[in-house]
Amino acid sequence: MEILFISDIVGEPGRRAVESFLPKVREDYGLHAVIANGENAAGGFGITPKIADELLRMDIDLLTSGNHIWDKKEIYEYIDRTDKLLRPANLPLGAPGTGSAVFTASDGTKVGVINLMGRIFMTPSDCPFRRGKEEIEKLKNRGAEVILIDFHAEATSEKVALARHLDGQVAAILGTHTHVQTSDEKVLQGGTAYITDVGMTGPHDSVIGVTSELAVGRFLTGMPARFDTAKGPGTFEAVIVSADPETGKATGIKRLSLRD
Repeated sequence: MEILFISDIVGEPGRRAVESFLPKVREDYGLHAVIANGENAAGGFGITPKIADELLRMDIDLLTSGNHIWDKKEIYEYIDRTDKLLRPANLPLGAPGTGSAVFTASDGTKVGVINLMGRIFMTPSDCPFRRGKEEIEKLKNRGAEVILIDFHAEATSEKVALARHLDGQVAAILGTHTHVQTSDEKVLQGGTAYITDVGMTGPHDSVIGVTSELAVGRFLTGMPARFDTAKGPGTFEAVIVSADPETGKATGIKRLSLRD
């Protein structure tokens, strides 16, 4: 089966890029499932119920997130009543929503998705290594045949370490958060597809989605500045994971980077 994972969607340019590119990508690659990280879809910071519904109507099966999931307060109630938008599973107890879910792909395969967040240079959270194992067992008990993990983390070493730790137990571990697509996609020895960061689906002419002048100004002066999402043409970055439902392992991973 073919599963598309779309990188961090940033603001209106990112949403426009999904709307523009997803139908053709779906047709060209015969996709069976689509997952996307939507934590920056609302103006570059957070996501709203309206925007989550808009993305799901674009034929996305499930949305993941990360450290910006709580930036829009209106998402609190929404995420508590849906399993179509995940927050990191290793957030402290009491956080609304869920960190994993199972859905049925178009070919009938039960696909499990786990959202985890790193701890290096990130907001405090529980151990993603231990929580990841727990969530894998939970999803297998719910009938998941193919499991993917969105690991929203800053440090490359932490992402690689988690992939080695869970190699062979899931079909893919896909890094998000840095908004810079890496070229290290591979299938590990145990059968887990891996990439350090899937990249960004958002404004191409920017500093990881932010208007360039604002970001440069902050580096030059050290003064606080409001970070606005850049405008202009969008980039659509994603990976396609080929997985075998019989084994639950990956047979391939392909990186995509498309521009308006």
